[in-house]
Parts: sequence; C-alpha cells; structure tokens
Amino acid sequence: MPLDADAILDRRSLRRRLAFWRIGAIGLVAVAIVVGALAYGVGRDRAEGPRGAHIAKVAISGVIFDDEKRSKLLADLAKSDARGVMLMIDSPGGGVTASEDIYEAVRLIAKDRPVVAVVGTLAASGGYVAAIATDHIIARKTSITGSIGVLAQYPNFTGLLKTVGVEVESVKSSPLKAAPSGVEPTSPEARKALEALILDSYAWFKGIVGERRGLDGAALAAVSDGRVFSGRQAIDLKLVDEIGGEPEALAWLGTKGVETSLPVREWKPKKDGPFGLGAYGVAATVADAMGLEQLAAALRRTGEGVVLDGVLAIWHPAG
Repeated sequence: MPLDADAILDRRSLRRRLAFWRIGAIGLVAVAIVVGALAYGVGRDRAEGPRGAHIAKVAISGVIFDDEKRSKLLADLAKSDARGVMLMIDSPGGGVTASEDIYEAVRLIAKDRPVVAVVGTLAASGGYVAAIATDHIIARKTSITGSIGVLAQYPNFTGLLKTVGVEVESVKSSPLKAAPSGVEPTSPEARKALEALILDSYAWFKGIVGERRGLDGAALAAVSDGRVFSGRQAIDLKLVDEIGGEPEALAWLGTKGVETSLPVREWKPKKDGPFGLGAYGVAATVADAMGLEQLAAALRRTGEGVVLDGVLAIWHPAG
C-alpha cells in the first residue's frame, strides 16, 4: 500500500531523530574518553603506596607482560620509607623484556633495603628472573621453579593455505624482513636469525642466574636446560635459599636489621581515573549505559591492552 505524504514525513523525522541520538551517543563516548584521560593524568606522578616506616609486600603474579602501573609502583617503592620488602611471586613468566624490567626495578629497590622473594606455587622462567633479583629466595617444598630458558613460537599455516587454495604473496626489501611469517615456509636463514635472537636472550638469562646465585660451569649448566624443579630440588641446586613462606621471610628480614614489629603493608598498583576506571573504562561505562554493548566491549579490550608478544621467558607445559 503506498504511503501518504504525512507518513513519509513522519518516517523522515524519525530517521533524523535516530541519527541525532546516534551522533550524540558517539559524542558522549568521545567526551568520556577525554575526561577519563585527563583524570588519569591528574596526580599520575604522585608516589604510590603507604607512608612511614613499614615492611612492604608486593605481588608478582600471573603472566608477566609490559605493565606501566607495575613499573611505576616498583619505582615508587624504591623511593619509599619501606625498611624491607617481601616479593610474593606466583608466575610462570612471560615476556623477556617485561621480566627484565622487573629484575632491574627490584635490583634498584634492593640498593637501600633488604628484599626477599617468597615463592608460592610457581616462580618459573620470567617469574624466576624476578626471584633472583632479590637478596634471598624462599620457596615451599613443592613450589615449581627454574625453567631457565627462552623461546619463540609461531604457527605455520602453509599446509592449510595450500589445502584451501590460498597463496600469500609479498614484496620485501630483504629476504629476512618479516620472517618467519607463518604464511610461507621458514627459510634456513630466517630460522638461524631467530635462533641467534633466542640464544642472545638466553645468554642474558643464564648470565644473571650465574651472577645472582653464584653458579658457573657444570653447576650452572645443570639448572639451565629449561627444566623445572621442586622447591626441595632447588635447595640442593642452589636455586633457592630456604624452605618456608612469609614467616620465614619476616625472620630473614630481621637478620638484616629490619624491625619485624613494623607493620606489613601491601603495595598494589593504583587504579586510574574516576571510580578506579581508566579513560577507556569510563567510555565503556557510558557506552554500556546507552545500550551500545559491542562498542563497550571493544573499548574495554582496548583499555586493557594486554599483549604478550616478542621473545618469551615462560613455562607452559605442552598438551
């Protein structure tokens, strides 16, 4: 049935109103991002953590990736009034560079106060890098530690692409650019270049283990083949110093002149923005309120920015 002139005008008016609200919603999300970013910047350089004399407790847990908040927390801790530090580690490792960042930050903290590592279930690979940055390592008998090694993994889809009849072409400035790519067979030269990168990072890892744990020669080689060890095994191999937990850590700090009667204060990264939300978190909340669920989810993923890339120092059993 043909529409009369009034119906056509009503539909056009409805479309204009819908377009207006869509544009308004996008504008509000954009404003929320700006407001959140400004709130994030306010006070960003202020020192975090407790004030006054205390014993600091810091957790290194989960997969280790680049984390600006963690880096700032450790930098603030180095300038704090903490008399001693307990580093509570429960991590399989992660990115080599992120693990190096923790190592250097903990070494800086340890210049002015004793630092002890307390290993929970796991301090392997990059998690063990964090542990050896401390002055004393305590683990449970059944804790998992070690995994001294580095790896890079990449999928190769050439067989699958050939099966489905897809051929990927590329123009490169040189043969090793973007190699290995996963969409073409890995050349011996590309494999050799990647292996050199891995071995260089491995030499760094092995070197700091030898330096920090006083190992060399056969003793260092015995623990540096990538395997993991229990806490009891690690004691015999000189990878850890003591069996125990937090009470033993406090007792060790006492032997280094730290008053064990001082309050133990937990240090946690500061949440950014209003109500503990970052810029993208604020925008996602606004988008949710407007019923824009897909946009909200995309904003949250962007705000989290959790990316594990590059060369890895991580323990991950196959299977």
